[in-house]
Amino acid sequence: MEKKIVLTNEGFQKFEKELEELKSVKRKEVAAKIKVALSFGDLSENSEYDEAKNEQAMIEARIVQLETMLRNVQVINEAEISTDVINIGSVVSIKEVDSDEIETYHIVGSSEANPLDGKISDESPIGKALISHKTGDIVEVETPSGLIKFKIISIFKK
Repeated sequence: MEKKIVLTNEGFQKFEKELEELKSVKRKEVAAKIKVALSFGDLSENSEYDEAKNEQAMIEARIVQLETMLRNVQVINEAEISTDVINIGSVVSIKEVDSDEIETYHIVGSSEANPLDGKISDESPIGKALISHKTGDIVEVETPSGLIKFKIISIFKK
């Protein structure tokens, strides 16, 4: 049995949109590129054809990956997200105990994680450490640079 992929509704819609774009637009674009490249003749020295075929293979692989993921998805019911305890879907403000800097993270499933966008996975060191904690708790996180302590300032919904 395949592992359930946990997504927020926003993540689910993003991946569905990407899948639709790949199937309806990108497939047609690459098919047109292949058709044009074929018209150039000799395939043994046709870099446009090789490039288009590689692009086609990448698109088809991503389609299979997205279809598999969406078949095994569990979408978080955002109405059921608690603001009492941190879980997937929670938005959390934390403060490193040794500094005044406050960080805000959206805890998401690993498929949706994007640290640059403030979305951290429930499987990441910080995400894993925060799960099941409450506002006011001090959480210790083992990082490559050593042990860091965070105080949970607030938990809210997106």
